[in-house]
Amino acid sequence: MAHEDFQQLLDVLLSRDYLVVGPTIKDGAIVYDEISLISELPSGYTDEQDGGKYRLKKRDDNALFGYAVGPHSWKKYLHPPITTLWKANRTENGIKIEEEQEDTKKYAFIGVRSCELHAIAVQDNVFMEGQYVEPSYKLRRENAFIIAVNCTQAGGTCFCASMNTGPKATFGFDIALTEVVNKRRRYFLVEVGTDAGAHVLSQIHYEYAGDEEKNSAERLITRTESQMGREMDTTDIKDLLYRNYENPHWDDVANRCLTCANCTMVCPTCFCTTVEDTTDLTGNHAERTRKWDSCFTMDFSYIHGGTIRSSAKSRYRQWMTHKLATWIDQFGTSGCVGCGRCITWCPVAIDITQEVRAIRQSDNN
Repeated sequence: MAHEDFQQLLDVLLSRDYLVVGPTIKDGAIVYDEISLISELPSGYTDEQDGGKYRLKKRDDNALFGYAVGPHSWKKYLHPPITTLWKANRTENGIKIEEEQEDTKKYAFIGVRSCELHAIAVQDNVFMEGQYVEPSYKLRRENAFIIAVNCTQAGGTCFCASMNTGPKATFGFDIALTEVVNKRRRYFLVEVGTDAGAHVLSQIHYEYAGDEEKNSAERLITRTESQMGREMDTTDIKDLLYRNYENPHWDDVANRCLTCANCTMVCPTCFCTTVEDTTDLTGNHAERTRKWDSCFTMDFSYIHGGTIRSSAKSRYRQWMTHKLATWIDQFGTSGCVGCGRCITWCPVAIDITQEVRAIRQSDNN
């Protein structure tokens, strides 16, 4: 698909009543928001990421997807930060309960990376498998149309290759794109993943790819895999963390950790919530809302009489051990997809790959 035909793709999705969400630049970062025009994409921008560092800078081309992931993840739309569960109003005849209407919007996600597809699959397992299904999540998820983009540039904190979650999308998409930009041509190699994707593609101008186009795209993905800014050794990681609950290295992390919860807020797989009840000053109106919460807050582990995890050490240990070990027991997979967000957006640059490495080294001594 030619670069200039990308607008056709957006137009087709809009004509099918999708709310199109994709990357755009706001407040000095690439974030996900509603878009309708190709001009709203971060054309010609990339990002520099390291521990506690994120900066945008111009590229020497006009690539639309020449960056790594930003602070937003797609759970913002599939598992919203704030959800009203019900409202109640006092009337002359008593209390009237109004249950919140289901969100029936159909989302089309543009630019979903492979690590994010894996993260969505993790949350699918949490919210849609087993005895208890989250109906709001299920409805949004089943209505979503996903256009993946294979990474052609790794970020400084990416480690998806070592987690086997990228950089090439292999499942979970309706359409997958690989952006190729060189001196001669600008185009997208397109792979169709579902019948819905094929129907959308049939309404867009495209040509069948030859070996040259396929090989160019494959070389870019292979180069990206070799550019990873981090890596994590996951060998026997569950048992490693289980036998190191009392490792003194947790004290070292606690001395640095601010328990600000940034890592859980930007994480694409964290799903913890709390429920809040509020009333107005008249006492005639009340609401119950569900909000994202974090195991780094004191209130999260509060049970009558006190907080179970009162120290920074216990809260960081809980987060990392759950993410990389107990998650496997609960859901059959790791809770980490190697996107690197928790490293980039940690104010004191705590690096989960370094923390695993430190515990592994002390365990071997």
